[in-house]
Amino acid sequence: MIKYFQDIFSGAWSLLVGMRVTAGYGLQKTITVHYPFDEIDITPNYRGHIDLVVKKSGWHKCISCGMCDRTCPSGCIKLEAVKPEGAKKKELVAYHLDFTKCSLCGNCVEICPTKALEFSDEYNLVGTSRHDFHFELVGRAKAKAEAMGLTWGPPPPKPKKPEPEASDKPEGSTEPSPAAT
Repeated sequence: MIKYFQDIFSGAWSLLVGMRVTAGYGLQKTITVHYPFDEIDITPNYRGHIDLVVKKSGWHKCISCGMCDRTCPSGCIKLEAVKPEGAKKKELVAYHLDFTKCSLCGNCVEICPTKALEFSDEYNLVGTSRHDFHFELVGRAKAKAEAMGLTWGPPPPKPKKPEPEASDKPEGSTEPSPAAT
């Protein structure tokens, strides 16, 4: 009979010790992040999908060289560039990224000569079909520039160097000036 009451006392004591531990953790501040309502701090080395870098002038840095397209082992990058008539450089028209194929290797970001690509810090991408993960990065860069308060458009052309004036020559003279010889 004494053994019976010892077992009841031992069980009750064990229950009270367990309840004390549970109450102690229940009253502490939680360390769990309530995800949809609270945002998670991203580490600097996080690799999301790639994005075009937007300069302070409101335009991207891409020179349409195609190095990122050629170096991509997954073949998920497609560039479209045109050379306007009278222009020296190609102009980026579209930059397609198929994120369903991307292996996040970072070769495109490393190989870019103008550092026009960066990893995005978007971690909560959700879609109902695979087509939701086909990104057009020029449109995303335009939206990013507008969100920064910048006007989207190419930078104005650099002014040409002025040619030396012919004011050193006397009028009507066809001989070269002594400075030109």
